[in-house]
Amino acid sequence: MKTIISPSILGGSFSNMEKIVSDLDKSKADYIHFDVMDGDFVPNLTFGPQFISNLRGKTKKVFDVHLMIRRVGNFLDNYIKAGSDIITFHYEIEEDLIQLINKIKENNVKAGIAIKPDTPWEKIEEYLHVIDQVIIMTVEPGFGGQSFMNNQLNKIESISHYVKENKLNVNIEIDGGVNYETGKLCINAGANILVAGSFLFEQENLLIAANKLNDFFN
Repeated sequence: MKTIISPSILGGSFSNMEKIVSDLDKSKADYIHFDVMDGDFVPNLTFGPQFISNLRGKTKKVFDVHLMIRRVGNFLDNYIKAGSDIITFHYEIEEDLIQLINKIKENNVKAGIAIKPDTPWEKIEEYLHVIDQVIIMTVEPGFGGQSFMNNQLNKIESISHYVKENKLNVNIEIDGGVNYETGKLCINAGANILVAGSFLFEQENLLIAANKLNDFFN
């Protein structure tokens, strides 16, 4: 199975975003990852739907939108209209998750659920039958540049086993502290999508770095 690379633009400078998206558009990465934070569900504040909409016309890459926000239902229409291809929200938001999943899918957008490191994977077991992807957070959500949490590997293995056992078509995406070494651990555990932010943007050339990461895993 191909490993999908989803560079997170959170690692880049917002003032240079058109150049970043232009570089990623030329790269072998399949996705572009947007970490949307509201300053409430997580302590950081990033960007909203208008920011995503402004970049939509710059590339045909898959827009992989990760909502780390509360009151998802209030804002869902905006993120759908902005051009999101995949919208993932958090299990921990205490809303009607099935209603959110249905609304996303009704608009021909793929739906995902994310879980924080402390959330047992079994909490989302029933939803794995109706979503397109799960994001396993391997850092505490809110800020880029954190170290990978190795204790999440068992969670990846468990979800991967469940997905295969039940013949489900669910992508397993890893978000947090991904580099060559940790990415390999995740792929071996059963993941097939890697979000990379700080690691890519620390390199001298983003385009070359994204291509190298893709080639390493494919």
